[in-house]
Amino acid sequence: MTLAFCGLGLMGAPMVRRLLAAGHAVRVWNRSPAKVEPLRAAGAIAAATPAEAAQGADGVLMCLFDADAAEAVVFGPDGVAQAGGLRWIADHSSIHPQRTREFAQRLLAACDADWLDAPVSGGVGGVEAGTLAIMVGGAERHLAPAFAAMRAYGANITHMGTSGAGQATKLCNQTLVATAVVALAEAIGFAERNGIAIDRLAPALAGGWADSKPLQVFAPRMAQAQPQIIGALSTMLKDIDTVAAVAKDSGAPMPLTGTVQQILRMAEAMGLGAAELSAVVSLVTPQRLEAFRAQARG
Repeated sequence: MTLAFCGLGLMGAPMVRRLLAAGHAVRVWNRSPAKVEPLRAAGAIAAATPAEAAQGADGVLMCLFDADAAEAVVFGPDGVAQAGGLRWIADHSSIHPQRTREFAQRLLAACDADWLDAPVSGGVGGVEAGTLAIMVGGAERHLAPAFAAMRAYGANITHMGTSGAGQATKLCNQTLVATAVVALAEAIGFAERNGIAIDRLAPALAGGWADSKPLQVFAPRMAQAQPQIIGALSTMLKDIDTVAAVAKDSGAPMPLTGTVQQILRMAEAMGLGAAELSAVVSLVTPQRLEAFRAQARG
């Protein structure tokens, strides 16, 4: 297919590389043009505006920071909605389900195109391995070509229901991940105070009931801050803030998630927002604070 891709950040750039490797022609746009150059060298076609990228494309994929960015890229003066022949947009951004539903109605009214909310889980490693989990909400009309495109980097792609269902599912995912990571941080603090070698903790629990991907991925990264991050703490806080807002609107009691939200907000207030999510361990092991603050400074 000929595809457009808008947003070349931590996740977007490797997604484009996977699309190119799968044989698709990809036109790319990014707010910061410097991020386009490495992908152009890999075979992508640079576009000056989102509308130019989307013009005549079989479909459009996006991976942007928040709902405001998504709205600007699609509905702005040079936005995707201005392109002729637009069929579908798959939005990998993590945003409020209600904003997604509003965008879907607006896009359908403007140009009879479908907005598919398609947030992902699995991180950069999942993109590069082609193993992402992708949770999709929206109309069924263009699911087949959208799924065909997303299979370049997704192994588990599930249609969850109508518009907004993909975003709501991602919020369930983030609730589970954030809670697991905060619990892991507490366990590491407990382990250190009781003479346990941290590098043995994850291997010792592997295969048992406490085993999980967060345990195996984040325990070593909590033990020692790494120069390359796999997901900023501030990004997870943004998503947990959205969980709290949606929970309030729907009347869902989430006392544990509320505590996790405040722990993450405390970590951000301590200068760890740009650090990896694993930096939350600094709250219970203060000796790591400066290393994770350095990570946040880049």
